[in-house]
Amino acid sequence: MQPDPLFFRDLATVFLAAVAGGALAWIARQPLVLGYVLGGIAISPFTPGPSVSDLHTFDFFAEIGVILLMFSIGLEFSVKDLMRVKWVALVGGPLGILLSILLAIGVGSLIGWPVTQSIVIGAAISMASTMVLARLLLDRGELHSRHGRVMIGITLVEDLAVVAMTVLVPALGTFESGRLILIGQALLKALLILAPFGYLAARVIPPLLTRVARTQNRELFLLVALAIGLGTAAVTQMVGLSLALGAFLAGLIISGSAYGHETLARLISLRDAFVALFFVTIGILIDPHVILDNLSLLGTMIGLIMVGKLVIWTTVVRFFGYAFSTAILVGIGLTQIGEFSFVLVQVAKAAGHVGAEVYNATLAASLLTILLNAALVRYVPEWLGKRRLARDPRLSVSWAAEQEIPPQHVVLCGFGEVGNALGKALEEFGVPYLVIERDPDIVRRLQIRGTPCLYGDASHHELLTQARAADASLIVVALPEIETAALTIRRIRSLNPLVRILARAHGQAEAEKLAAVGATELIQPEVEASVTLIRHTLDWFAVPKDRICEYAERYRASVDPTGPSDGSAQPSAEPTGDRKDDIGATTN
Repeated sequence: MQPDPLFFRDLATVFLAAVAGGALAWIARQPLVLGYVLGGIAISPFTPGPSVSDLHTFDFFAEIGVILLMFSIGLEFSVKDLMRVKWVALVGGPLGILLSILLAIGVGSLIGWPVTQSIVIGAAISMASTMVLARLLLDRGELHSRHGRVMIGITLVEDLAVVAMTVLVPALGTFESGRLILIGQALLKALLILAPFGYLAARVIPPLLTRVARTQNRELFLLVALAIGLGTAAVTQMVGLSLALGAFLAGLIISGSAYGHETLARLISLRDAFVALFFVTIGILIDPHVILDNLSLLGTMIGLIMVGKLVIWTTVVRFFGYAFSTAILVGIGLTQIGEFSFVLVQVAKAAGHVGAEVYNATLAASLLTILLNAALVRYVPEWLGKRRLARDPRLSVSWAAEQEIPPQHVVLCGFGEVGNALGKALEEFGVPYLVIERDPDIVRRLQIRGTPCLYGDASHHELLTQARAADASLIVVALPEIETAALTIRRIRSLNPLVRILARAHGQAEAEKLAAVGATELIQPEVEASVTLIRHTLDWFAVPKDRICEYAERYRASVDPTGPSDGSAQPSAEPTGDRKDDIGATTN
């Protein structure tokens, strides 16, 4: 069979659009997702310039991107993470969907929409995209944050709700009892198949991965992991559930074994390539003419999504006892719609409940809300924190400026789990330090404890000046976002070219980037975990501490070429060397 030259031309065009859009987004310091979507619009058949000839082929690639992303999210999550948010997800998720539908019915009655169309639009806007949300959380390093876990839990419940909605939507206006029986049968069939499948997967997959790992064959390991992910996704689709949900469950199963991190490391590059294809495909589907022809419909949908869902989800999450800061972050994160909204509107269109204008408006609303949502997720939390400082007189004082900070202090940029652990260690040994943190709740707790602290983004020159970074003896950058961390290090270097900067990096590429902008030493959690295990193991066999430290540094140098090469930066066999290892281990 002769290869189709048009297909390869289209494939090259899609990847070139992804590269161009991603590069522009990176230059503008925006999420790459936005660049991919805009790149898709540029090669759409509805815009001038180059375009793809057969879009349906890329729909399949896009589905693979969804599967790989959700598989990787499952690998990074754990059942324990999801159980922490089970009530707000299992009860709050359906409640939020119902409120979204009621809101659309109310607004639709005011502007003259048919009730059926209002219900369809309400169901469509209630479905936030797990794909988009997970990508934004990954980019910001917030996947494991409290609001990140809540958002992922809610969107997974929404994915499950799609099963019932796709059966209910065609029956709108009739609601005969047979439809309810079909829904019950579909969910029962899913339960009967998935329950034993999950049990077998939990029992069979870990031993299988162990056998594959013993072969020490990287290619075979990756193929087995992909087979597990794609196979589970196929099973869930067969029983009427979503591919994304099945891929996520497969990731969860593997994450419970000892091979979750290895699988994720093998998968990331492949995942990112297909995820880019997914978002470019979304951009290709957008017809700009539809936006102009249906501005009132589109504007109403965007208002329901951006304002209505923000209020609904903030209220729902707050109702379940979460702090307002967490509730508002969840509300902001869910102000978008995605792929399952298209599915629901397609089903409704096929049943004759809505016209083509609603489907096209849904596509346009998806693009615009993704763009707006990315900006909100990036900028609104900081703005809300500043507003809170202005409203609360207890928080509006210039905390660090009015406190005496001894010279040669430590500046901690970021006070999450890592910063908190390091802060406790510094307090234990009487080392003065100051914290720069953008979460007002954390800052308030630090203020109550009497810990010198500043609210805001550590990359701001004024904050670093106020924190007396120029006089610090050590600065620790423990920020989850690589771009913010890099900018912070650049600003620190402009104030103090000689200060020692310790920074956290989640991978080799991040470590190299932070080293290039001036970080003195990079702490990588996996490397430090290995060093700690080596140190404790050799210490158990009474190996002299100087030999342990020497070997540990040789190991670091072998896996982390961005580490200190200057002799003065090397730890000695004295207690200071042990102390450095202990502090480094807290990053894990």
